[in-house]
Amino acid sequence: MGKYNKLLVAVDGSGSGRNALRQAFKLARDEKKWITVVAINPRYEGDLSLVGVSNIKDVMKGPGEKILAEARRMAGEESAAIKTRLEEGGGFEKIIEVAEEEKCDLIIMGRRGMSRLERALMGGVTARVIGHFSGRVLVVPRDVSLGWDNILVAADGSIYSDAAVAEAINYAQSYGGALSILTVVNVTDEFQAQAPGLVEKLIERAKSNLEDIRDRARRAGVAAGIFVREGEPYKVITALARQMNADIIIMGSHGRTGLTRIFMGSVTSRVIGHAPCPVMVVKKRQRL
Repeated sequence: MGKYNKLLVAVDGSGSGRNALRQAFKLARDEKKWITVVAINPRYEGDLSLVGVSNIKDVMKGPGEKILAEARRMAGEESAAIKTRLEEGGGFEKIIEVAEEEKCDLIIMGRRGMSRLERALMGGVTARVIGHFSGRVLVVPRDVSLGWDNILVAADGSIYSDAAVAEAINYAQSYGGALSILTVVNVTDEFQAQAPGLVEKLIERAKSNLEDIRDRARRAGVAAGIFVREGEPYKVITALARQMNADIIIMGSHGRTGLTRIFMGSVTSRVIGHAPCPVMVVKKRQRL
């Protein structure tokens, strides 16, 4: 059992980025852990508007320096210890590079307001960080607080959800929360017609798996409840999160390669896009 020792927060000057930093302060507050805050400036690509400017590097650094100055001001108000880094280059690659250099346990990023398509596909820097980073990523919606009283974890029996379950139990132990463990049974009407009775068998199997997980949680001293629901997974997960006023959703994600890393998989990406609370994505079993 243990808390997150090294946090990386990616900030971009947006409201969602500032909120991600505030939530990082909450995670680090108990043990005064250092937080690395990174801002990324784009590379100078010969912008014609800067031709003739003698101090191009200083001009290019300006926005990032301003963002980090604001982060230091926020840290001072919270009596939090932070380390700032201004990097240049591709956004998601640099975020991951810094996280690996600093040996961070967790990357925290803000979730901006999203269009319907973005909610469906979760493109952009956040999706790429999740797709390529081997550790945990916490995505925080704007104006939403992180908590640990009510923790929802999605479990489907795969090795990826097993990692999420282990993370959720550890999170509940570390911060004193209770778990709700959910499995979603999703079959088409056509499939049900061809295999009558199969849904009931899947539900019974899911209940048995969830009871085993609940027993694991209870042995670890964590209170846990179990839920089996039918429907489209991301809708069921986010609806239950709203119903129970979840403080965080924890779920697994497949390790992926190539272009599929960008879109992460429909369930994880859609949960992030529609969740009413922060979502932590776990790739594999980690040690804190």
